[in-house]
Amino acid sequence: MSVEHPEQERGLSRRATECVVALVLIGLACAALWDNYSRGAGWQGGPQSGFFPARIAWLLLAASVVIFINGWRRAEETLVTWTQLAQVMKVFLPLIVYVFAIGYVGIYVASGLLIASFMIAFGSFRWWNPILAAVIIPVATFWIFEMQFQVPLPKGPLEAWLGY
Repeated sequence: MSVEHPEQERGLSRRATECVVALVLIGLACAALWDNYSRGAGWQGGPQSGFFPARIAWLLLAASVVIFINGWRRAEETLVTWTQLAQVMKVFLPLIVYVFAIGYVGIYVASGLLIASFMIAFGSFRWWNPILAAVIIPVATFWIFEMQFQVPLPKGPLEAWLGY
């Protein structure tokens, strides 16, 4: 009696992911070493300014090489399918936009837009719920941080127009 296996969905391989991440970390370690040795990473009457960061960069370089070798030897297996990765990107890409929007419209407006867009995209709410949440949550956050704790958060043109 034979058991049929459904064809596994293709996706991003674990081997490729580990090797690419290791290569990026190797590049960062090499850049750190270059920078630290250019400013002095020796010991002349005490540690120079790049001494300890250079040692950490050497450790990062060694660990990254080990990760690359182990990743290269790894058998091919799927880390994440393209469908799963698309689901992750539906959340990750709006968060990237959100982070950049904070610099232009402030954290309160950007947060309201993010909340409303996620509620519309992923929820089944009445039309007024995302609008209400997008207004109430940033206003409450503003009241808590700016007025009660007196912790200034990044503001944009709306807050400037309102006098804050």
